[in-house]
Order: sequence, then C-alpha cells, then structure tokens
Amino acid sequence: METLIKNYIDNSIEELHSLLKALVEIPAPSHHEEKRAEFIKSWLENQGAKGVYIDDALNCVYPINCENSNDIVVFCAHTDTVFPDTTPFELKSDGEYFYAPGVCDDTSSLTMMLMATKFIIENKLNPKRGVLIVANSCEEGLGNLKGTKKIMEDYKGRVTEFYTFDGNYSHVAPRCVGSHRYEVNCEAEGGHSFGNFGKESAIHNLAKLITELYAVKVPVKQNAKTTFNVGIIEGGTSVNTIAQNAKMLYEYRSDDVECLKYMEDFFHQTIDKFNQEGKAKFTVNTVGIRPCADNVDENKLNAMTERVITVCENRSKKPCTLTTMSTDCNIPLSLGIPAVCVGVYDGSGEHRREEKLLISSLPIGLNICLDLMLDNFGE
Repeated sequence: METLIKNYIDNSIEELHSLLKALVEIPAPSHHEEKRAEFIKSWLENQGAKGVYIDDALNCVYPINCENSNDIVVFCAHTDTVFPDTTPFELKSDGEYFYAPGVCDDTSSLTMMLMATKFIIENKLNPKRGVLIVANSCEEGLGNLKGTKKIMEDYKGRVTEFYTFDGNYSHVAPRCVGSHRYEVNCEAEGGHSFGNFGKESAIHNLAKLITELYAVKVPVKQNAKTTFNVGIIEGGTSVNTIAQNAKMLYEYRSDDVECLKYMEDFFHQTIDKFNQEGKAKFTVNTVGIRPCADNVDENKLNAMTERVITVCENRSKKPCTLTTMSTDCNIPLSLGIPAVCVGVYDGSGEHRREEKLLISSLPIGLNICLDLMLDNFGE
C-alpha cells in the first residue's frame, strides 16, 4: 500500500495543482458556496463516486457505506473563504509559493481531501465502517458552522469520530474555542447638541456599557483561556447631534464551557442592569454562537490526537504542536463526539489577501490525508 500511495502522489502533482487552481478561481463567501459545491459534486462523480449530493446547507456530501451504519467517521474540509468577493481570484506562483486569497484556508485542504478521495475510488477500497466525506459550507466568521451543524443533524447519533482538515500541519487542535457574538443596539432621546444639551446620548450610554463590560473579571481556570472584545462601533448623525442610535458588535470566547457560561451570564446581567436604569434602551441580536466541547470521551479523543500527531510528524518531519482553535470541530465536540482539527499544509497569511502556500507542502498534506482516511479502509 505504501508503494501504491507514493506512486499515486508522485503521478498526481500536476492534477493536484490544476484542481487547486480551479477551486481558487471559484468565489465562495460564507452562505454562497453554491458554485464550489456544484463543481465538487461534478468532479467526484467524474472520478466514479456514487451517491454524492448537495444538501440545504450547501454541503457537498459523499457517503460511503453509511446507509445502515451507526459507526460513521466524518472527514471534512470547508469550502467557504473569509473574503466577500464574488469575482474569481487569480492563483499566482513564483515557483516556491502559490499566492491567492483563501489558497491555504481552506482551499488547499479541500483539494487534498478530494485527491485522497480519488485514490480511494480508483483503488475500489472497502470501508471498515461508514465514512462520510464532506466539503462543508459556512465555517468562517458569521457562517456560524452552519454546514457542520447540518451534517450532525442529518446523521444524529451515528457519527462516532470527526476530523476536519484545516490549518498548518505543524498544529493539531483537539480542543475548541467557543464564542458568542452579539449586535447590541442602543436608543436614547438625543437632540441638538446645543439646544438639547444634557439629553441622553446613545453613544454616551453605549460607551458606558462598554466600560462596564470591559471591567469584567475574566474567569480563571487551569488550562483555560477566556477573552472578550468590542470589534465595531457605529452610530450618531452628525457632529452637532446628540445621538439617538448607536450599536456595536461584541463577542466573548473561551475554550471551557463553564467559563463561557460565566461570560454569558455577566453579559446578559449587565444589559439588564442598564435597561433597568432607564437612561437608554438596549436590545441584543445574536449574530453567532459557537459552542464549547462538553462531555467528550477523553481517552478516545487522546487516541485520535496521538494518531494525528504521529502521522503529521512522520510525513512533515517537523514537530507538531497542540493548540486550541475555533473550527468545524466545535459542533461535534459540543455533542460529546471526539473531533480533531488536522493541519495539512505549510503556508501563512490566512485571512489576508497576501495568503501564500508552500508548493512543496502539498504532497506532504496529501500523504497526511491519505494516512488518516485509509485507516478506515481495507485493501
């Protein structure tokens, strides 16, 4: 099998680069992954895949031996990028790196998962269990993990392991960062800055709320990290108007479910306190919820993590660091299902338009994908 894999990778480099280029050129903002999903479905069917479908969340799903299985392992890579562009990106190269927005995160991972799937199809490998290969939507930002939520709903109670290919192969993430994101609106009486001086200002009241939120004593728990941030503030009418309206985007994060709950309680209690004072009206719209891990079988998760580290270090010849991330793994981990985020490329500049991918890392990443996926197949 090792010789077969080596020959496949050696003979597939040109096709891998061509597939990466084709995917990079298909715009895929979160919630608008239709064209990538359709391309992937057609591509898989051309390789001989049967039963591929696109669901309501715009996931492209290839189930193998899943029909009557209650032991399903999921392998996924997300199709969306953080960029809102609806026109194609151009893949550029200097011979050492590929350059394009989204070329690493997560288009390279997606490409390698698809090429590993082609190997499975070509060699007519038989699965030992149910295997679900998913090019999933809405991993980034306010996509709110919509794609993975749909998968876990549709295969509820049947998924026993979950892997997502995402990130640099020097990092493995068996823990997840949960986050709650809100738009907070403030309404006040307002008026003319001179004639109505002294009237309540939405901007002033929002500023007082922010000051209060920033005074929180972040919960401290061993090996846990908790953060918060106000990312955007908007409001007002003019320099000589006491603002009637203002709003902000606020989030808090934690990799511990109890700490996340503490921040949730503090936030809502603070909003209630300000509303009870009656100087301004505050309303909250939830724009994103990413849950934490909860009641995961640590022994199974540790075994999965050790296997991933072994594979990544063996193939990359580099040390692998454990880290905590916010990825598609958040959803299965929150349901108590062991899940690991596996890096399969070497690159930098993720979430920037200067993103670049080390070309020589692609065969390494494909080898990592194949090793982990083939654990679930026989010859």
